[in-house]
Amino acid sequence: MNIRIRRAGLTIAAIGAVGVLLAGCASADPLEEGGETTPAGEGDSSSLVIGSQAYYSNEIIAELYAQALEADGYTIDRQLQIGQREVYMPEIEAGSIDLFPEYTGPLLQYWTEEPAERTSDEVFDALVEAAPEGLTILDQAPATDQDSYVVTREFAEANDLTTVADLANVEEPLTMGANSEAETRPNGPQGLAEVYGIEAGFTPIEDGGGPLTIQALQDGDIQLAIVYTADPTIAQNDLVVLEDTEGLFLASNVVPVASDRVDEEAQATVNEVSAALTADALIDLNRQSVEEQSPAADIAQAWLEEQGFLG
Repeated sequence: MNIRIRRAGLTIAAIGAVGVLLAGCASADPLEEGGETTPAGEGDSSSLVIGSQAYYSNEIIAELYAQALEADGYTIDRQLQIGQREVYMPEIEAGSIDLFPEYTGPLLQYWTEEPAERTSDEVFDALVEAAPEGLTILDQAPATDQDSYVVTREFAEANDLTTVADLANVEEPLTMGANSEAETRPNGPQGLAEVYGIEAGFTPIEDGGGPLTIQALQDGDIQLAIVYTADPTIAQNDLVVLEDTEGLFLASNVVPVASDRVDEEAQATVNEVSAALTADALIDLNRQSVEEQSPAADIAQAWLEEQGFLG
């Protein structure tokens, strides 16, 4: 059954409050504050620039790298809460950022058109090959933060939904909500139509699957949202993650991207952090941010101390 497209005009008036709600230590875009960034390649290799997405979980991971390296004697310049991939990746490729926590599947899709790989090891190997000159893909973590389509429990039960393919049986119009970049990404409405033959409208909600997105789902302004699987709000709000039976979403392990200035000693430290970062650990770190409103730096410090990285 064809599902009619509806584009909802959802007005997000509270965007300025998102940083507080997500408990990240949000700041203005560091790449805009000074007009230009200093290339990371200038200066001592013991001084490194570490960046993060404008996403609380990603900021926590960046803090894990930063504090572990500071414990080893490195000087760290934090450029956190930069934005989404389309904003920060050119800065990484230009050498303005030395180390950045990324996600294997989405990054492979950024660098490779229509990759065929889907499993964790396949995606990681392809990502290593796809990385531009001057960038090194370090070891991926066991932790994943997979893009997923979620719906409310009520909507799932009313329409007998367990998989993404089941959306074809929904008779009412579907609208997807996510960050604006998702509208043209492979996992947005276009990918849903191409892989599953299901059409949906799109409403941009600029909080990375956060409280505004969840509220829009619960209010019925959208029926489908892209939310990361490591987000504790899925369980808190009894949302249903639809099974991706056709492999629309690539495996998405946490993975550090490093410039040539990240020396072997620093690489080894970051790889040790990655090895300790399990899926359950990442969910718990995220929970502390969302539920306890703890700053990313404090969350990272406590975990690193528990794991023995800070002497």
